[in-house]
Amino acid sequence: MTSLEIYDTTLRDGSQQEGISLTVSDKLRIAKLLDDLGVGYVEGGWPGALPKDDEFFKRARTEIDFKHATLTAFGSTRRPRVTVTEDPQLDALLAAETEVICIVGKAWDYHVLEALRTDLDEGLAMVGESIEYLKRLDRRVFFDAEHFFDGYRSDRHFSMNVLRTAYDAGAERLVLCDTNGGTLPHEVERIVEDVMTAIPGADIGVHFHNDAGTAVASSLAAVHVGARQIQGCVNGYGERTGNADLCAVIPDLAIKMGIPVVSDDQLAMLAPISHHVAEVVNITLDPHRPYVGSSAFTHKAGLHTSALARRPDAYEHTNPVSVGNRTRMLVSEQAGKASIFNKASELGLDMDDALAKQVLDQVKELEHNGYHFEAADGSFELLVRRATGWEQTFFELESFRTFIERRADEAVVAEATVKVHVGGVRRVTTGEGDGPVHALDQALRAALLDTYPAVGDLRLTDFRVRVLDSSDGTAAKVRVLIETSDHEGSWGTIGVHENIIEASWEALADGIVVGLLRA
Repeated sequence: MTSLEIYDTTLRDGSQQEGISLTVSDKLRIAKLLDDLGVGYVEGGWPGALPKDDEFFKRARTEIDFKHATLTAFGSTRRPRVTVTEDPQLDALLAAETEVICIVGKAWDYHVLEALRTDLDEGLAMVGESIEYLKRLDRRVFFDAEHFFDGYRSDRHFSMNVLRTAYDAGAERLVLCDTNGGTLPHEVERIVEDVMTAIPGADIGVHFHNDAGTAVASSLAAVHVGARQIQGCVNGYGERTGNADLCAVIPDLAIKMGIPVVSDDQLAMLAPISHHVAEVVNITLDPHRPYVGSSAFTHKAGLHTSALARRPDAYEHTNPVSVGNRTRMLVSEQAGKASIFNKASELGLDMDDALAKQVLDQVKELEHNGYHFEAADGSFELLVRRATGWEQTFFELESFRTFIERRADEAVVAEATVKVHVGGVRRVTTGEGDGPVHALDQALRAALLDTYPAVGDLRLTDFRVRVLDSSDGTAAKVRVLIETSDHEGSWGTIGVHENIIEASWEALADGIVVGLLRA
């Protein structure tokens, strides 16, 4: 088999996910990250369909020096009963000036007859004529056979004829698309093998949606029987339940199947790039995502952590460093000293048995009072550092205050004032926000930014409040968990107090301290 290709469609298919809306600048940033990751093709969008996609291709030509990836434009075949020279969609594809064009055509008789409202012969002509036209104008052409697997089950003869027509017209890749996402891996193997037998010499690609929860497995199954190209998205983004997750596909291929689709150095960038893309699209990354999630190599205190202290591979299927992630030990009241030693070692701190027991006793006492270090690795890091005599010197709080104003126009605005000492200088700053915690965050950042520019890279990505004993009513103790992130990862911090603002300040300030330590 020739080398396996990774074709990324995050900027087009991935952006169709609910809640994702990418600007041109966002798309340029992600495209550069994808090139750094070493994917073979970056599908930039659908020129002619959206003005911002037209702008993206224009700017990408001059603003990105692609070193690994080939920028690709996506569009459809000509419309029914329209010649190729009269179709504005094909003109827009050519105007994008990409070396490769990927066009999509119907491979399901049902769609040709009911969606396009034309006959099957015209459906074949639309595919063949469009590819021939683009080839005559010196473009490389990939063909996405839309709804291929459903079409194969409905009318194998027609769906195969669509592929043969595309192949005979000069398409370099025949991409079998499971557009409805319902095909299972064992079906994929059988159908892909049939296609390769029926059209010998064709380079087959696959494009799976995840509606049945098997997009990654189906992609690997297709590779197992000879597919050359896998299409998918970073973090599994995409319409409905998403596309095949390239952050699982790539390491599965490289580590589990021995197919080096990216270099070892590029593979080690996988987790940071995954998190960086998640920040750009402004959707918090699921911590439990395989390989790249913050919990992917996380172990709760007890039997697992004790074994891991002796043998790092005892409860990990692969070395997390290989994908740019790390082992984490969660600490709770069930913890053993192995977890304490592991965290101290990770931070480069000296820790003896007596000090480890002291930390462990402190954890148990704090968790009895409502803290929850399993979800607050950042707070635990600070606890371990303080146990060894460390004190944070980034800033010293003098006081803070917050108030809420409901204005005549019914707008509700929070304002916070923070008085802190930074590098021996007293600073008084204010901030406005949607709520008091947001306002506190803005005020503290304003006080620190000149001295510590790294705070500009920190984002508060999650905020959760839990009442610990509802029987106390409005005087109940609350627990605030805050997640903060930068371009490299995320961490949790915690605060517990009868006053929700004080609990929030504790978690917020600790989150920024951890961020500055990491920066």
